[in-house]
Amino acid sequence: MSFSISGKNVIITGAANGIGLAIARQFADKGANVMCADIDEKALIEELGDAKDEGNIRFFAGDLRQRLTIANLVSATIDAFDEVDVLVNASRQFLPTDALDGDDTSVETLWQENVMTAMQLTQQVAKRMIKQAEGQEGGAVGSIINLSSTTSRHTRPELMAYSMAAAALEQMTRSMALTLAPHRIRVNAVAFGSVMSGSLKASCAENREWRDDIRNHTPLGRIASPSELADTIQYLAADSSSFLTGEVIVVDGGRSLLDAVDAPAH
Repeated sequence: MSFSISGKNVIITGAANGIGLAIARQFADKGANVMCADIDEKALIEELGDAKDEGNIRFFAGDLRQRLTIANLVSATIDAFDEVDVLVNASRQFLPTDALDGDDTSVETLWQENVMTAMQLTQQVAKRMIKQAEGQEGGAVGSIINLSSTTSRHTRPELMAYSMAAAALEQMTRSMALTLAPHRIRVNAVAFGSVMSGSLKASCAENREWRDDIRNHTPLGRIASPSELADTIQYLAADSSSFLTGEVIVVDGGRSLLDAVDAPAH
């Protein structure tokens, strides 16, 4: 099997910065046709250039919490590339939680941002993939990849909302994998930690001691770059993982084996 993703038509959310941006750039460099989606149009233009009309990178700006925006994203991708082969739900928000504050809305916010948006986009893209495959006897139809976090299993009080959303996303991955398996669509997730995401970079800038804390409690002794996570995403998008579905792959340098990190930085 090949690790090639050349020619595949891909939607990547959260593509304006951090991990989503790293995945988008790697996929484009490897020959995929990439639709980069994010709410931050200015950041999309700054990072990717005005790629609306040519090349294998396009972008779509909009609030994916809205069903109409999701439908428009899928339509824009079809208009640009004719089909959708891969969806990477990389958009995620991080908020701390005060677990005893009745006015804290972090659970509701992250449920909508990190779970419902991914589920609704998965539903829309899966329907399109199924339609594309009508009349095909065999072969892979599509791959859907969700980005989760090691906080789904190793949490702290201030990470409650983020952890709950990550755990729900992983269970959604398993459920969707069973639902879509008869249609030859694979659904997997990657739970990461000790990776320099956009939110972790910002947090480390405010809390300089966190870098050493994370390194010291990660068995491989370092914080990974977003491109290293992108390699795993590429594997799940490629035909080399054609018999893999419903799995949550942990990419954290061994950190979750210990997870003695004091800082709430995931």
